[in-house]
Amino acid sequence: MKPLPQSPALLKVAQRVVWFDEPETALAQPLRFLAHVMVYGTVEDLAALRGFAGKDEFREVLEHAPPGMFDSRSWAYWNLICGRSPAPPLPERTELLVIRR
Repeated sequence: MKPLPQSPALLKVAQRVVWFDEPETALAQPLRFLAHVMVYGTVEDLAALRGFAGKDEFREVLEHAPPGMFDSRSWAYWNLICGRSPAPPLPERTELLVIRR
């Protein structure tokens, strides 16, 4: 995936949807950033992405979606928008994290 520019509009979106990271850090990871926009973004956030990301990029996010990122509603919506119908199952974690004391 191509890098996203650190434009004022995208930095503002990054600050809102990836609230736990610095906006510059969020934009440096385009797949992760776009996944957050796809789940938490508003219509205004998507408008700010116009010209920087489109269906091809959103499809790539779906193909490499991190487990636990998408809820079932967002997953169904974006798969439909990207022409992936029926939607494949949500990504699942394959490894179990074991915490030892």
